[in-house]
Amino acid sequence: MTTFLPIIIFFVAGAATPGPNNTIAMAAGANYGFKRTIPCIAGVNVGFPVMLILVGLGLGGALTQWPWALDVLRPIGVLYLLWLAWHIATAPTDVTARGQGKPPGFTQMALFQFVNPKAWTLVVAAVSTYTGFWNSFFAEVLIISALALIFGTPCTVSWTLLGVGAGKVISKASHMRVFNVVMALLLVASLIPALGQIWESAQPLLS
Repeated sequence: MTTFLPIIIFFVAGAATPGPNNTIAMAAGANYGFKRTIPCIAGVNVGFPVMLILVGLGLGGALTQWPWALDVLRPIGVLYLLWLAWHIATAPTDVTARGQGKPPGFTQMALFQFVNPKAWTLVVAAVSTYTGFWNSFFAEVLIISALALIFGTPCTVSWTLLGVGAGKVISKASHMRVFNVVMALLLVASLIPALGQIWESAQPLLS
């Protein structure tokens, strides 16, 4: 337990703090209810461990060899998040129709992890910090990925339930519009670090 405790704390801290995944889950919970948001939750918490495994098994080395690949992925992630932010801000606010429609699904959210700036930060930190202590690197990566799934899922569920609770309290369409716009703005705000990295990467081309 003492071996795994630092990794568990790392993943809980990463998964419980605000970020694109949690903002999307909370907005989805408020607008569509918990049941319809389950595929979104599953996509986040399956996609991230799969990403961890792929990075641990060699994708990280490939990205080190071809760092421009991340420069391509970041703008894709930013554009996708801006698209989601727009859809959250303009989502229907008819409280009588709440629960209809669908939030981002399993495949969307699983694939989104590969262009999610926060997910990349957590994956690189986890693989570089919590591996190299056992004889089997492959076993380490699998265990770390399993811990990410086990302890990350309750965090995403909690953010979704916060959204569900907020959705139940909000009874006016105008208030729901304000909530959706705030969620959209938080999602855009989460892009600031990625935008900074994109700007730095673009400097050689602009100079």
